[in-house]
Amino acid sequence: MTNSLRVLAFLFLLFTGTVSAEARVDKNVVYGMHSGLALLMDIHYPEKANGYGLIVIMGSGWHMPLASNAGSLKDRAAGNSLLQRLVTAGYTVFAINHRAAPRFRYPAAVEDAQRAARFVRHHAKEYGIHPERLGGAGGSSRARLVSMLGTLDGKGDPEDPDPVNRESSRLRCVVAYAAPSDLGKVKTEAGLTAITSFVGVPLRGTNPATAEYKQYLEASPITHVSSDDAPFLLVHGDADGTVPFEQSELMEAALRRAGVEVKLIRIPGGSHGANFEGATNPPDFLGETVRWLDDHLVSSKDTQ
Repeated sequence: MTNSLRVLAFLFLLFTGTVSAEARVDKNVVYGMHSGLALLMDIHYPEKANGYGLIVIMGSGWHMPLASNAGSLKDRAAGNSLLQRLVTAGYTVFAINHRAAPRFRYPAAVEDAQRAARFVRHHAKEYGIHPERLGGAGGSSRARLVSMLGTLDGKGDPEDPDPVNRESSRLRCVVAYAAPSDLGKVKTEAGLTAITSFVGVPLRGTNPATAEYKQYLEASPITHVSSDDAPFLLVHGDADGTVPFEQSELMEAALRRAGVEVKLIRIPGGSHGANFEGATNPPDFLGETVRWLDDHLVSSKDTQ
């Protein structure tokens, strides 16, 4: 087949709906600055937008390499199955960079995630999305960050000279895969190493009066659970050797006690990873993710 015939064949498939056009991506949008360091996001636009946006943070264990040629956190979104499924479902996805260890410690990453949510909400009209119904999704370390956005108060400062900082950073709906929810109770070697570096200090003992203990509590989403939190979909493999399944069980129990809508999907045999490798007959967790977001963002009865 000649090149011209290949092009004609592709165009036929495209316009008959057999294949889809690539979604547009705006690269390296500056959503904030920190001491001269630009905070960047990539905006993934769907072919057919549903009018709702999602903050999606790629996994990194809160760490990124220091080399000048090191890859960008947001660039890990390319080919990510979760992100692609969300864009296909019509969501405008904001994949963000954030300050990461070992150069930066807690609460830098949380502050950046909050700034990103405020920025997106402030510019919602430009992006064609509902400003109030902003959701978030992610796995592992990034799931902890979107969980913080779903539990922290997140009120903006009405007196701030930057109008972005006057916006709320609270998400309206959260999907968290394998999220570390109570950092002080993660005892696996890999989990402890990443968490200690991220928080910046090891946790020694359980004395609630120590500064270290208070730091771990403050950095844990479970500490901030309250009755007005966003609905949570939790997805976790029960063979996770990095972030134990118990972490999602603890978060589910805390949300239920607070009267917050929550659902926990257990992945039998699933390990720690984007696709829960090792799982036996796993449920359609990507489909469940889209349904959860559709139910709580698109189909929400709240018209605010």
